[in-house]
Amino acid sequence: MVETNGMTTMRRLGRTDIPISAVGLGCWQFSQGGGTLGRFWPVLPQETVDRIVSVSLAGGVTWFDTAEAYGKGRSESALASALTAAGKRDGEVVIATKWTPVLRTAGSIRSTIAARLENLAPFGIDLHQIHHPFSLSPIAAQMHAMADLVEAGKIRSVGVSNFSAPAMRVAHRVLASRGIPLVANQVRYSLAYRRVETDGVLETARELGITIIAFSPLAQGILTGKFHKDPALLRSQPGPRRWLNRIRHGSLAKSRPLAVVVEDIARAHGATPAQIALHWLVRAHGDLVVAIPGATTPEQAWENAGAMKLRLDEAGMARLDEASRPFLG
Repeated sequence: MVETNGMTTMRRLGRTDIPISAVGLGCWQFSQGGGTLGRFWPVLPQETVDRIVSVSLAGGVTWFDTAEAYGKGRSESALASALTAAGKRDGEVVIATKWTPVLRTAGSIRSTIAARLENLAPFGIDLHQIHHPFSLSPIAAQMHAMADLVEAGKIRSVGVSNFSAPAMRVAHRVLASRGIPLVANQVRYSLAYRRVETDGVLETARELGITIIAFSPLAQGILTGKFHKDPALLRSQPGPRRWLNRIRHGSLAKSRPLAVVVEDIARAHGATPAQIALHWLVRAHGDLVVAIPGATTPEQAWENAGAMKLRLDEAGMARLDEASRPFLG
């Protein structure tokens, strides 16, 4: 593992030999307008997607997280195309995707894997995740279906997303009965949302050797400070995000003191607020937590990757911890 600035920039995915960078790239924004989730983002030209991926790779990002639900597979295809354009081959990057469980049984984990592999070709699936704990089948049946895919050589490892601590334990136990580890739980986690530290998820992950993958690590942009400076930006977000962001008007007042601290520390270190927020997240718990910020521009992608190169002292880390304590519950 590579260590810089008081943290390892490369980690192992759970208890596997799969190396991943502390900061990956979330690819929801590559949905190309497809399906319900695709309407949350502007449609990005493939040329822009290519540039975002290329810049991320240049910044040290080694892995990418997508999902079946992101544009009904369009994000997977756009990602594969961008990686190919960047000259990457299967095995040179790590690919994570997710199965959509809503109104489905575990049987569709097996029946949809061909589509996942087709969309991502020529790249394989290093991590396959259950997107939500909302399947019509019990967790045990889902884990056995995932284990079947591992044994068939269709995927390399198994993860979950949005699972509670008790659900993590069930998934872990079932997979262990097949000799397969549960390697990741992807959850909402940021300086502005630290509930995983108090609901048992982080503790369970540490105990069982499960990587925490933090989605929404910048709290949908709240931690960049841009909405505090210009609340009108909340109304300019695309599609359903415009409605969701209206809810955040009430949270701006609560998060403003935290945003001020983040910006002050960023200024002192010649960094951006986004880089400070990401750096704290992937460093505060050793190698346990990695983050997958998204990016709709190459500039954002480069900025996010730069979080791995910061030198933030312990005083700065402690100040961020203290300022974000109102968000523990």
